[in-house]
Amino acid sequence: MSETIQIRWGFIGCGEVTEKKSGPAFAEIPGSKVVAVMSRTQVKAQSYAERHGIARWYDDAQRLVDDPDVNAVYIATPPSTHATYAIMAMKSGKAVYVEKPMASNYEDCCRINRIAEKTGVPCFVAYYRRYLPYFLKVMDLVRSGAVGRVMNVQIRFAVPPRDLDYNRTNLPWRVQPDIAGGGYFYDLAPHQIDLLQQMFGPIIEAEGYKGSRGGLYETEDTVSACFRFSDGLPASGSWCFVAHESAREDRIEIIGDSGSLSFSVFTYAPIELYTAKGREEFVVPNPPYVQLPLIKNVVEHLQNKSICTCDCVSATSVNWVVDRILGKL
Repeated sequence: MSETIQIRWGFIGCGEVTEKKSGPAFAEIPGSKVVAVMSRTQVKAQSYAERHGIARWYDDAQRLVDDPDVNAVYIATPPSTHATYAIMAMKSGKAVYVEKPMASNYEDCCRINRIAEKTGVPCFVAYYRRYLPYFLKVMDLVRSGAVGRVMNVQIRFAVPPRDLDYNRTNLPWRVQPDIAGGGYFYDLAPHQIDLLQQMFGPIIEAEGYKGSRGGLYETEDTVSACFRFSDGLPASGSWCFVAHESAREDRIEIIGDSGSLSFSVFTYAPIELYTAKGREEFVVPNPPYVQLPLIKNVVEHLQNKSICTCDCVSATSVNWVVDRILGKL
């Protein structure tokens, strides 16, 4: 039996997402280990390394990439630096797993793709919802014909402002477009759009309208959009990040000619199927570390045991759609 290839990860960024969603999952997979971590804040990098039993820490990304013991890099920084760090790693021959959205604009996604093709080094993107049992159940229901032929798809999302949104002197990075690419829409809508493209194929037309209705920050806080899939399926979406609590909603509805299906993307509320038989409800639990199934597939791809299709090429279309909706393209 051949020896399992050891994937030794270096983290660039050690913020909130690495604490629960992703970080612990890397150590759960055979042949996968985190050996180094980097943050621009030295104290943060050292604290993270010590708390998680990681051997080395850095405050410079190039030093982490140059670490000979690191052979794969996880990029968990805000989107504006994704392209820089991904290209840095790939040019050093080290595989990349980058947080979503893949970059802060479509052009940077294309830059990443060009380097991945030129170097032959794989780059994967953290659209982990593709792999979660909850969404696999949704896809299975759609593909099995539970609602018949799909006629329309609607996204509805509304949440109240977060406490930090009121602090004009220290706004969250997610509402600073030079860092995030846009506002909360750019942070959250990619998950919804990626899932729908997994179910219905590529979106080939998209346009939208945006506004800053709440006036808490300059970037958009309200978005309406319409788009069309390659087979002609029409869809629409509305997002509001300054809604009243009573309007809170996280729902995608798939309308077919013999039923409808609704599910949430962020709260994992029970999946609801409505047909002539009545209402059916499906409660599908997810693993405690939600990125585990995807990270496992990435590791096994790098170990030549499997193929992971959640790569930079498949992720780029999401940025094209959100940039079209926001009028950036």
